[in-house]
Amino acid sequence: MNIETVWREEDGARLAMTVWRPGPGHRMISSAMLGGGIGPARWVLNAQVPGSYSRTDPVAHLAELAASQGLDGRGAGMLTAASVARTMRRDDEGVSVSATVGLRVPTWAAAPAGTPDPELAPLAEGGASEPARAPGTVNIVVGVPVPMSDAALVNAVVTATEAKTQGLLEAGFPCTGTASDAICVVVETGGQEEIFAGPRSTWGSRIARAVHAAVHAGAVDYARLLEGGD
Repeated sequence: MNIETVWREEDGARLAMTVWRPGPGHRMISSAMLGGGIGPARWVLNAQVPGSYSRTDPVAHLAELAASQGLDGRGAGMLTAASVARTMRRDDEGVSVSATVGLRVPTWAAAPAGTPDPELAPLAEGGASEPARAPGTVNIVVGVPVPMSDAALVNAVVTATEAKTQGLLEAGFPCTGTASDAICVVVETGGQEEIFAGPRSTWGSRIARAVHAAVHAGAVDYARLLEGGD
């Protein structure tokens, strides 16, 4: 996975974003706001936004950022308030993973009905400029050098999510992630498709190990930031 880190100026801040251009011959499954779903994958963009981000048109914003990098065709675009410059990259027997980890508002997936969402509090209270309460996000990009069936792609997302949660828990964060996490799994096309991607399958186990390693490293790094470390 040849990921490029580029910088931009936005609202007076210098912000990083990563760009991966796998090009033709790839397809993806993604929960990204821009280009999400199952389909061709020519590029993947992960862009940092300010902690006080208040734009109400994130899809249009991502399209603008993609255009600024000359990205065309189908791709996936994600946003995060986490430091993209601190993206963690890990590999495992052909599988490549990059992860940005922001855990300002760690969250359990299952919460009682009616529980307030702290990530939405700044907008709900009209305090969008309040950076201490702005969301952080765990964004994961996975590259797998083999074709996969649609079912295996779904299975890969489940496996990666389980590995993400394991990494967070082992790093000392009692949560399953944040309420705004996103993922993109990119595979090759052509040839015999893998039909399994569970954690004990050949490629699923590699996905699990690489995601776990990247997210765990990112969570440990984030914990150091919370403690005032570099």
